[in-house]
Amino acid sequence: MIERVKLGLVGYGTGGRIFHAPLIASAANIDFVGVVTTSPERRAQVAEQLPGVEAYDSIAALAADGVQAVAISTPASTHAALAREAIAAGLAVVVDKPFALDAETARKLVTEAEAARVPLTVYQNRRWDSDFLTIRKLMENGSLGEVRRFESRMERWAPDRLPPAAGGGTLLDFGSHLVDQALQLHGPAERVYAEMRGEPLDDDFFVALHHANGVESHLWGSWRQAGPGPRFRVTGTAGTYISDELDCQETQLKNGKTPAKLDERWGVEPEHRWGHLFRGSTGARVESCRGRWDSFYPAFAAAVLGSGPLPVDPWDSVHAMEILDAARRSATGGTSVTL
Repeated sequence: MIERVKLGLVGYGTGGRIFHAPLIASAANIDFVGVVTTSPERRAQVAEQLPGVEAYDSIAALAADGVQAVAISTPASTHAALAREAIAAGLAVVVDKPFALDAETARKLVTEAEAARVPLTVYQNRRWDSDFLTIRKLMENGSLGEVRRFESRMERWAPDRLPPAAGGGTLLDFGSHLVDQALQLHGPAERVYAEMRGEPLDDDFFVALHHANGVESHLWGSWRQAGPGPRFRVTGTAGTYISDELDCQETQLKNGKTPAKLDERWGVEPEHRWGHLFRGSTGARVESCRGRWDSFYPAFAAAVLGSGPLPVDPWDSVHAMEILDAARRSATGGTSVTL
């Protein structure tokens, strides 16, 4: 029999309900025990959507029932306190992005988890986006040559659906993904320049990173962009890869599809959504790698059981938070920030 981890989910808003619960429930090595929520509406949704999964009032109540790990999907302003509570209870922890509101808080959390010898990771699911995995493959097989510029966007026209104040703003919301992906592909950054707009919280930003290896990353995030640019444009000495569409896994989850229901069809992009590799005016479709958000929770459970590494090193998210902090200083001061 497969050894399984007893896991609980903290929060059942949009993030918990759509981006976490279906993936937790689909993981073969996880027993999805319960959801922490005190909202009567959310409790009714848990009862309807997750048969056999109980609703709990607190992390302490979950721990008392023998849960070994929790996933925290609540407003960003609550992440640190809830993660600290779980660590104190000896529970392994997944924290949704943004990991914390600033790098200092994130650094303290990782240090506390290490001192307590409690596994702690961050839900950077977009490391397993189809287009991101395709870019990594093209870089590894030399199709792009030496990468010079990396352009990445998460832009939407949804001014009425801005993240609430508790979420920390668009730089933390979209920027947590965009910066993490840039660092994963191109290594540490030495210099940051940023522009931000929006009151009282930013709803539109641009961040430029100069990486130690010479790559320039240009990152855009917006809830007020009526004409979104391509999701990725990666320019190298041998070619340029352009992907227009956002990875399909978010849409699949929002449409009620899960890895358990789709099996091998999960995360597979149809051909008309594939990106193109250009050399001059000539472009050819490149088959997209299969998106694998479904690999995160099985990997986390394996780490809790001592049979594999954490899917995301939390120190990676600390370094990303340092860049986001620097971006905010840059936008405020109107100058670049050296790290």
